[in-house]
Amino acid sequence: MTAPAPILRHLEDVVPQLISPSDTVKLALLAGPADGSPTSVFFEVWEPGGAQPVNAHEESTEIFVVLSGTGRAHSDEHVVDLKAGDCLILHPESNHRIFNTSETERLYAVTIMCNDDGAMPGGFAELVTKGTDTEWNGTDRAVLGGQS
Repeated sequence: MTAPAPILRHLEDVVPQLISPSDTVKLALLAGPADGSPTSVFFEVWEPGGAQPVNAHEESTEIFVVLSGTGRAHSDEHVVDLKAGDCLILHPESNHRIFNTSETERLYAVTIMCNDDGAMPGGFAELVTKGTDTEWNGTDRAVLGGQS
């Protein structure tokens, strides 16, 4: 039996999306259930001062690897500050929210959704991909794609 070919995605191959049109956080699906993976991986970008709504994932651990910027994560009664190089692990069922604490710079992370929220029909990846398309800007490309 021949192994499937690896999947390679470049920054220009993925479209960032807003879950709701008024959101201040954009996500771009890099890998997920449609690729045969039970885990979904995203680039996530918070606008200056931006935050996602309080949310929870019943069956999924969510991991954020901060690439650039600063933020503050609230998870149930816990609060932690974030900076580039940090790895934040949020347990299933935690009510959480991440704020970009900068008023001038974006917050960038790779977000890993382990088990892609099996309790949610279609999973978190499907929720994201049904959102509103947006675009990468020059700063996004420089941080995420190593280009200026």
